[in-house]
Amino acid sequence: MSNTPKARGMFWKVLGTVAAALALIRFGIPIASRQITGMDFPLTVPSTLFLFYIILLLAGTFVYVTSNEATLESFMEPIKNALGGGYGRRTRLAVMIIAPLVAGAGVFLWVKPTVASPVALRIQHPSSNFPKKFESMANPMANPSDEEVDQFIEQVKSNSVEYFPQVHEVNRTFTNIDHIPTRPVKDFLAKLAKGEVDKKLAHEALIEKRLFEGRALYEINCRACHGDSVSGDGPMAYGFQLRPINFTDNGTIEVLVEGYTFWRVMIGGLGLPVESTPWDSAMPVWELDLSEKERWTIIMGEYNLAEKTPRIREKLE
Repeated sequence: MSNTPKARGMFWKVLGTVAAALALIRFGIPIASRQITGMDFPLTVPSTLFLFYIILLLAGTFVYVTSNEATLESFMEPIKNALGGGYGRRTRLAVMIIAPLVAGAGVFLWVKPTVASPVALRIQHPSSNFPKKFESMANPMANPSDEEVDQFIEQVKSNSVEYFPQVHEVNRTFTNIDHIPTRPVKDFLAKLAKGEVDKKLAHEALIEKRLFEGRALYEINCRACHGDSVSGDGPMAYGFQLRPINFTDNGTIEVLVEGYTFWRVMIGGLGLPVESTPWDSAMPVWELDLSEKERWTIIMGEYNLAEKTPRIREKLE
């Protein structure tokens, strides 16, 4: 095999270009960032972005080298000489020893555990960006107004009780509340059948109707992850690295004010602050798919299914 200056030049030209580009990304950009921004610390290239640049650089180099046979042959010539003994037996032995060691050292340095300060303070509970306006919120669906009760009474009388669209999609026969087997509903309907209207019973029956809707909406939207028993054991729960929260646990929704629960349902996992990592949540951003009333009603259903009550806000005397 010939060992021409042209062959050696192509190999070292490519090697030098790749090394210079990597040095520029790793060291040049941080140094230049200090000069441009005037800050006391450099702006380093994130490891993931650095890896992305390496892949693009190697892919571009591969395309360039293999663009024609002459370029590929001139690039491979020094490699063939080194491995075939064209530079001497000692050179070949050194290459065959040093190359695996360098490759192994690179892999080891890449995967070895490192000790470094966290990029953000870690918190156990993702509440650092919990808006204060939600703190004092109470579930409006759990306390119907007199106007809502009167409207509900008229709907029951005319057999035209309104349910949320998703509930109607599951069962279009729901036009009244006689399918809800709870004592307040039965007592209210019994009195209504006699021509008597008890607004207190109507209020309780409306709450039972909303609890029914909350449980139904939970089954439609939340059961897949949180499970029928709201214990975080739904059919999709085992596909997540971090299991969905267990609502029956005494340390979960029972210790939260309703406003916080509503906020978490509203923003989903994308709204969590970086400090909550690695407790990232896969929960969807439900404000995109459910109305405010539907979200409040689901929360009623969750607490009801878990047999828990929301935390009562403390008041200073």
